[in-house]
This record gives sequence, structure tokens and C-alpha cells, in this order.
Amino acid sequence: MPSVQFQIDQTALRHPDSFKWTKYPQDVLPLWVADMDFPVAPSIITAITDRLRHGIGYHQLYGDPELTGLLRAKLEKDGLVGLPEKGWMGYLVGVVQGLYVAVTGLTRAGDDVITMTPIYPPFMSAITDHGRNARLVALAELPEGWTIDWPAMEAAVTPATRLLMLCHPHNPTGRVWTRDELARLADFADRHRLWVVSDELHADLTLSGEYVPFVAVAPPAVQARTVTLIGPCKAYNTAGLGIGAMVSHNPQLIARLKKAGAGLMGHPGVPNVTMWKAALRDDGIWLAEVLDYLRGNTDLIAAFVRDRLPGVRYVPPQATYLAWLDFRNHPRAGDIHKYLLETAKVALNDGPAFGPGYQGFVRLNFATSKAILSEALERIAAADVAR
Repeated sequence: MPSVQFQIDQTALRHPDSFKWTKYPQDVLPLWVADMDFPVAPSIITAITDRLRHGIGYHQLYGDPELTGLLRAKLEKDGLVGLPEKGWMGYLVGVVQGLYVAVTGLTRAGDDVITMTPIYPPFMSAITDHGRNARLVALAELPEGWTIDWPAMEAAVTPATRLLMLCHPHNPTGRVWTRDELARLADFADRHRLWVVSDELHADLTLSGEYVPFVAVAPPAVQARTVTLIGPCKAYNTAGLGIGAMVSHNPQLIARLKKAGAGLMGHPGVPNVTMWKAALRDDGIWLAEVLDYLRGNTDLIAAFVRDRLPGVRYVPPQATYLAWLDFRNHPRAGDIHKYLLETAKVALNDGPAFGPGYQGFVRLNFATSKAILSEALERIAAADVAR
């Protein structure tokens, strides 16, 4: 019997605590913020329920030994090997916190920070909120998808550039950077003496291709200047239980970042730690079923766009459950997000939030039932005809 229920009642999703399903009126289908409509893995529910029976006083605030051991084993299985025995990790209450502490801990006000757009918005706010300069490099568009614009990367480097912020797998395009691309990025960081923060939150949602940790292909000098951010919330649909970790081969780097966030970073709570341990102990069946369903949804979108939305460009993502849809040829490209919200009654993420130059793009979250996804696509097609 499947461990995930994919046929979802919309009324059950519209509970008062759901930001995703209550932000917009009830006649709007919300396919925007990045959490899934699927039920959480039963093993996680059981583990949290059992843990609460033991009370919720102070727990292992500075690092649960069991969780630390489980994380190390997972990272080694994923190819992130050679970590030191001690000081290789610090816990976070979320990966976004890791982006901010990397910027504040590794750069000074007025320094330049490079990242590639389109990009998850907190990458940019982490830079600008604290007086750093964002050096935004647009990814190159090819018929087969998005790739790194290497000449533009070189041109973005200035004497004040200190940090490269990498999203791998990439949000919102869904690219899983190849070994060759990662090695070239490592060489880029090495030549320009850059720190690197690599957000690898979506790694467990790889749908095709091979996920390789950035530091797995980096030389020792770059490994020592890199912090990798990880967490369970995307793959296991637990965004409301904030927890993550920053990992490095360099204990001094982790210590530096902890100091930068001292008194500000907080500690993950009891249910959050319990959830991550349960996810790491899980037999993998739940996640495998989710990934198979997501692959089916990408195929559904690809066929629908081809047959019913010929003016829209869609390159299926290699990872994540996010579709980056190009409506730039649409007559309403200038206000496509508003048009689809008001006319199709479908709420997506608006392209400009992911960087300058992305008006006409929208991001669609397809981690929902095929019935809900199909209804949303039909509404978009009807609005396309009605324009």
C-alpha cells in the first residue's frame, strides 16, 4: 500500500494554519510558496508524537549527538566525505539563516557578493539587507535550458568581491549543476580567492541527472573556504519545523560563522530535531514515492504546455518541485502574474522577485495532486484563450 496519499481534498488543505492555502481567496488555487500538499511521512508523525510523551524541556541545544551522527552518515553517502572529526557543523533554525550568517560573517559592509539569477529571493536580500553589494550574474538561456554565463561571471568580479553564493540544485530553474560545472565554479572561486556558500537544500529532490555536492569536486583550498547549507524541510515537507545545518571541512570557518551569529541564531526546537532524525532513519520509501509522483507531474506540465500553451516555454527541472515558466511571448507578459491571479484564479510566484529582468516569468509549485495541477493548468489555458 502506498505510504503517501496523493489524492488530496482541497478543503483539508485550507486549514487556518496554512499560509499557502489562506493567503488568497478560496476561489484561487495556490501553487506558489515552496511546500508540498502531500501528507508528511508517517514515520515523522510517529516520532514526533512519541517524543512529546517524554516532555519538552531543554533538549540537546548545542547539537543532538544522534542527529549529528545520522547527518554525517548521510553526507558521506551523498559524496561529501573527508569531514574532520570535530567542529565540522553548526545547527541552524533554517537554511535562510545560513545565507545571512555567511554574508555577515565572511564579508564587510561595502563588499561585493556574486550570485546567479534568477535566484531564490533571500539570496539577494541576505546581501543587500546588511549593506553588501549584489553582483548579479544572469544565467544564460539555451534551447535545452539554463546554464552558467562564464564570461559574465568573470566580468562580475571586482577587487571588492569576497563571496560566491551558489544554489545547487538551483531554485527556480531546477538545474542540477554537473561535475564539470561545479569544478569550473571551484576553479573560479580559487582564482579569485572567494568564500563560497552553497545552498544544497533541494538535493534530495533530484529528479534526473546526478547530484554531486559542490565541495566533492573542489580542491582542498576551496573546501576550506566553503560552507554547505543543508536541511530536510523541502524533501520532507516540514517547512513549519525550521532546522538546518552549515557544514564545512574547515572547523575555523564554522567557528567564525557561529561567532557572527552569536546570540542571534537560536536553536532548533524539540519537534524539529526529532523530525530530522526520523527523516534520516526513514527507509526511503516515502520519499521515493514522492519523487516518482513529481516526475509524473513534470511530464504532465510538459505535455500540457506543448499541446495547449505553445507560446509558453518550459524546461522540466532536474530537481525541486518548481516549474519556471516563460510567458514572455504572451500579450500579458508585462503583468502576467496579476493576470493569471485575477483571470485564471491561479496564484504563482512572480518572476521579478527572482532578480531584475525576469518580468514575464512565473514559478509554479507542482508538489500537489494531479487533479489540482490539472485544474490549475486548465484555468491558465482558459485565461490564455480569453486574453
